[in-house]
This record gives sequence, C-alpha cells and structure tokens, in this order.
Amino acid sequence: MSRVGNKPIPLPKGVKIVIGNPMLVEGPKGKLEVPLPDGIHAKQGDNVLEFSRDGDKQAPLHGLTRALAASAVQGVSTGFTRELDITGVGYRGDVKGKIATFTLGYSHPIEVLLPAGVELKIDKQTHLVLTGYDKQMVGQVAANIRALRPPDPYKNKGIRYTGEILRKKVGKTGAGGAGAK
Repeated sequence: MSRVGNKPIPLPKGVKIVIGNPMLVEGPKGKLEVPLPDGIHAKQGDNVLEFSRDGDKQAPLHGLTRALAASAVQGVSTGFTRELDITGVGYRGDVKGKIATFTLGYSHPIEVLLPAGVELKIDKQTHLVLTGYDKQMVGQVAANIRALRPPDPYKNKGIRYTGEILRKKVGKTGAGGAGAK
C-alpha cells in the first residue's frame, strides 16, 4: 500500500477544488492544475481531500498525484519561498519590476526576466528571496539564478542557496614540483 497516497490532505480556508481531469486548485495566491492519471480518483470530504486507486498498477502514480496535489494546495494558500546568497567582492543583484540584474564578475551585467507568479526581493544587494505559489516554478527560477555563477570550490565565491554547505578545496602550493630540490 502507498503510505503517501493514502494520507489525506487538509484543505485550508479559502482553497477551492474542482475535481476533473486536470483537477483545479484555486486559492488566495493563484490557480494551479494537477493532472489526474487514469485509475487515480480524488474525493473531497469535509475540509479534506483524499485519493484512491483502482489497482496495484497505479501504485507509483498514487503517491505522486497526492504529493503534487498537496504542493498545489500549500502553494495557493501560503506559497513557497527559496532564498539565495551572493558571495564575492563586487558581486550584487538588483531588481526593477520583473527584470533582475546581476553583477557577478563578468564583463557585463546579466539580466533575468522573472516569469509570472514569481517575485524577487533583494536585501542588502546580496540576499535574494524568491516567492511564488508554484513550487516547481520557484525552484526552477532559483536554480537558473544559481547557475549564473555557481559557487567556486576554491574561493567560495558565487551564488548559493541559503544554508548550503560547501566543501572548500585547498589550492596549489607555491614550492615543489618536478625540478625543485
């Protein structure tokens, strides 16, 4: 039996569910669609959403569908947050409307267009806070921003997730080599 798929999802106030294919989840932050595969059935009770399946062939999709629906319910009610830090001398970010501009040690500033549903706040030019109602979209935008300048293992410069632990590598030593005695 699927332990994840059988777990009921509590529905907060203000969240409306329209069961169909795809299932629509609507709340104060926005609207999301959750696909319902064949053989997976959703049932809405009193402030609870439950999923069931026809047989064991749908077992993998049972837990997946329930997890996607739980993320959609949390997203439209409270939203998701991802935080990043910029480390390095002269590295900084700025946001104007839907365009984020980063200075990351390259010869030019890098501009990133934020998709609809994702907001970016920058504190002290080096701490980024991404918020949105779609978990996948927030995570993808955070990964794209981090990929602009991934953390360097030698100097620890670059963009990293807040709380990300990096192993710093030791650089080359000055003396030694093939001909030194």
